[in-house]
Amino acid sequence: MKDYPDRMTPEQARRFGEDVLNIVSQIPRGRVTTYGHIAALAGWPSHSRMVGRTLRYTPGAEHLPCHRVVNKEGRTAPGWSRQRILLEEEGVRFKSNGHVDMARHLWELEVE
Repeated sequence: MKDYPDRMTPEQARRFGEDVLNIVSQIPRGRVTTYGHIAALAGWPSHSRMVGRTLRYTPGAEHLPCHRVVNKEGRTAPGWSRQRILLEEEGVRFKSNGHVDMARHLWELEVE
């Protein structure tokens, strides 16, 4: 695993987790955003993998629209075949390569 020079303190990690969950809760139906964009909005742009871990391991996160988070190419999470079904039920379209049509469905807030 990459050794980040900007390691988080326990308090920063707690705040990061709260921020991630808050951002994910705002993703509108029929739209997606990326792990990297969420990390940047939370103030830690090099921590996109930690966004994924936060969504996977935080109790209660399963009640959020986590299915609306994809990687920067529009790929869904490996091993979670239901993610595509959930997105398609919301009207999200996929390209022939199986990736979300990011040009049509990407949702981004401005990074402050």
